Amino acid sequence: MGYYEPSWRTRVRVAPEIVLTDEERAELMKLVRSKRTSVRLALRARIVLLAASGRQNKDIAVQVGVGRVQVSRWRERYAQSRLAGIERDLPRGAPPVKLDVARMIELTTQSKPAGATHWSTRTMAAELGVSAASVSRHWRKNGLKPHLVRGFKVSRDPLFVQKLEDIVGLYLSPPEHAIVLCCDEKSQVQALDRTQPGLPMKKGRAATMTHDYKRNGTTTLFAALNVLDGQVIGQCQQHHTHTEWLKFLRQIDRQTPKGKTLHLIADNYATHKHPAVLEWLAKKPRFHMHFTPTSASWLNMVERFFRDITVNRLRRGVFTSVPELVTAIDAYIAHHNIKPKPFIWTKSAGDILQKVIRANNRLSSKQNATLH
Repeated sequence: MGYYEPSWRTRVRVAPEIVLTDEERAELMKLVRSKRTSVRLALRARIVLLAASGRQNKDIAVQVGVGRVQVSRWRERYAQSRLAGIERDLPRGAPPVKLDVARMIELTTQSKPAGATHWSTRTMAAELGVSAASVSRHWRKNGLKPHLVRGFKVSRDPLFVQKLEDIVGLYLSPPEHAIVLCCDEKSQVQALDRTQPGLPMKKGRAATMTHDYKRNGTTTLFAALNVLDGQVIGQCQQHHTHTEWLKFLRQIDRQTPKGKTLHLIADNYATHKHPAVLEWLAKKPRFHMHFTPTSASWLNMVERFFRDITVNRLRRGVFTSVPELVTAIDAYIAHHNIKPKPFIWTKSAGDILQKVIRANNRLSSKQNATLH
């Protein structure tokens, strides 16, 4: 809609003049008469034809049965863009913001936000000027999880290959007439009591537990997991020295069949190699020790049992004293041994070694890049 200003006191609105060519008029008439044309497009074409005949907007509005503002709108759009101006509605709201996925991936994997260790959906959204939902959607699509960190430690043991093949060989092909036991200690198991009693779980509400606690002492759990059937030999002791380790070895000697050879898998803790321990083992020819490589305690399957007892019994337990804690641990082991379930080792030594080689190569390349 144009404006005609004869003086500063008067300001008259003048509708744009519509002049049609023969081809345009024929096309508009075809749209009005066709039964396949949408009702909206036919109405707009009729408005343009009436405007081209010299009718005013108010007269056209009365004739076609719509508002004068609507007539003015389609008249102006046709004057500006011709047929394309009335074929489609203008998009509503703000124009969509297109996310630069390549830049988002580069920022997520190769940079860090200011003052933080990792990106969140909101910090990345603020950086790129998009919504947090868009960032989250594309992170899931590309498998990016900057909020998670996986722990790792590559063993630097010079005898890693020999120890790996030895232990994995015991798992996959245990010797005949022998028992393979995975042994380790879970030290500093705390008897924790809560400062206030919690509420039990009920419908619509989870169980409650105070975040703070009271320490009532600690104990050390010695455990030996039978690889064949999953049974556990356990013993809780106050300290964690070679003396307690010898007591546990004697218990293993008592609770295993005398005619069986024992292959014990343990870590390189100094307690396991104490001279007194070595002297006792020399007198027990059926005991054979196999030590895991340095920084490779994941090779010892008893760690899985320690995880289970921590999650299922210790972490949410309430213990007012160390004897109460020891009783709970003994009861858990006894219950576990009623229907034990062995952990099945599936990875071969070759598969593990290839993964370690790839990790070492990546670490070496990163160290070289840092040095240069």
